[in-house]
Amino acid sequence: MTSSIDDVEVFGTTPYDYEQALPCEKASIKELGAQFLPPLYSLVFIVGLLGNVVVIAILTKYRRLRILSNIYLLNLAISDLLFVFTLPFWIHSAGWNEWVFGHGMCKLLSGLYQMSLNSEIFFIMLMTIDRYLAIVHAVFALRARTVTFGVITSIVTWGLAGLAALPEFLFHESQDVTQEPVCGPAYPEGGEDSWKRLSALRMNILGLALPLLIMAVCYSGIIKTLWRCPNKKKDKAIRLIFVIMVVFFIFWTPYNLVLLLSAFEVIFFGKSCESNRHLDLAREVTEVIANTHCCINPVIYAFVGERFRKYLRHFFHRHVAGHLGRYIPFLPSEKLERASSVSPSTGEPELTVMF
Repeated sequence: MTSSIDDVEVFGTTPYDYEQALPCEKASIKELGAQFLPPLYSLVFIVGLLGNVVVIAILTKYRRLRILSNIYLLNLAISDLLFVFTLPFWIHSAGWNEWVFGHGMCKLLSGLYQMSLNSEIFFIMLMTIDRYLAIVHAVFALRARTVTFGVITSIVTWGLAGLAALPEFLFHESQDVTQEPVCGPAYPEGGEDSWKRLSALRMNILGLALPLLIMAVCYSGIIKTLWRCPNKKKDKAIRLIFVIMVVFFIFWTPYNLVLLLSAFEVIFFGKSCESNRHLDLAREVTEVIANTHCCINPVIYAFVGERFRKYLRHFFHRHVAGHLGRYIPFLPSEKLERASSVSPSTGEPELTVMF
C-alpha cells in the first residue's frame, strides 16, 4: 500500500537518511513489517470484503436504494471494497519486500488506493450532511433528498476523489532501490520535499480537518434539534453521533499527524536517523489502524440499524442457513425454511442507516 508522502512505499521503509548522506539502516523495521503486516492486512481483507459485500447485497436485494442515505451507504461500501481489492498486492509486497507487479500496476493500484480513501472520506461527509438536512431542515430535505440528487452527487464525488488522487496516478512508479524493485512516488527532481509536504497537507485537510469541521457543525445542529424535539430514541441517536465522531477521530488522526510529521521531519526533528526510523515505525502502525476503518464502516453505518438487522437475518436464513440446514443435521432446517419464506415487512416505517 502506498502513502502519498512515503519516500518509497508504505510497507517498506525509507532506505536512506540525511546524516552525512550515509545509509540509515532500517532492516529491523522492514523485517518487522514483513512479519506482522501480511497477516494483519489479510485479516482486514477478509473482514472488509465480507462486511461490505453483505452491505451491498442487502441494499441491492431489498431495493433500499430509493433512499438517499442508502445511496451514499452503497457508495461508501464500494469505496471500501475498492480499497480491499488492492490489499493482496500490498500484502505480497510487504511479505517479500519487493514489487513484482510492474510499472503500470504500481500507478494503477497506488491511484486506486488513494481514490478509495478519498471517496470514503467524501461519502462519510455526505452522509453527515444528509443526516443534518433530514433532521434540522426536514422541510427542505423533503424536496432536496431525492434519488436523482443522490446519483448526481455520487458521480461528482467519485470524480473529485479521482482528481484528488491524480498525483498518485501520475508520480507513483516501480523503482529499483537497493537492488529490489519497490512501488513508490517519484516526484520531479528538485521538488521532492515540496511535493511530499503538499501531499501531507492535502491528506490532513481533506482527510482530517474538513471532515471533523463538517461533523462538528452538523452534529451540533443535530444534537440541538434532538434535544428540543420529544423523541424516545434521541439519547441513543446522540450517543451514536458521538461514537461516529470519536471512532473517525481515533482511527484517522494518528495516521494523518504522522504523515505531517514525516513530511516536515527536517523542520521538526532535524537530520536524525533515529527520528527517521521512529517515524517509519509510527507510520506503519498508524496506517494499520487507519485502514481497518474499512471494516468498521459496515458496523457503524449499517449493522447498528434496526431495519438493516431485520434484512440481514432474513438474508442469512434464506441464503446461508437454509442451505446449510440440508447438510448439517443439528440445524433446524424446517424452521429456517419457514423463516426464510417471510420477507421483512415493507409496510414498516423506514429507519435511516443511523437511527
